[in-house]
Amino acid sequence: MSARGRSLIEDDTNEKLVSLASLWEIAIKTNLGKLPLAKPFAQFIPEQLAQNGFQVSGLTIEHAARVATLPLHHRDPFGRMLVAQCLVEELPVVSSDELLDAYGVQRLW
Repeated sequence: MSARGRSLIEDDTNEKLVSLASLWEIAIKTNLGKLPLAKPFAQFIPEQLAQNGFQVSGLTIEHAARVATLPLHHRDPFGRMLVAQCLVEELPVVSSDELLDAYGVQRLW
């Protein structure tokens, strides 16, 4: 993670949201053995969210509908859902993925 990204997340004055899409992706990668966690997902994730002051941002039909209108600049379904969610909610995203820039989402890194 970049120093700027880390400082934004560590700044207690910032509202910190994590998308349900990101949690879903973590669960899949954990299940596939691509992302080992120190504890089972069902225990580890809630503990980390609480410790780090993150709130979960849920997904809506409006977010899914926005995905259906996005050009295919990015093929990753989780990245596309994050873009849609950020565009609908008018939120920036903390990400190193430069492909997200093509959608006009504010990317902080």
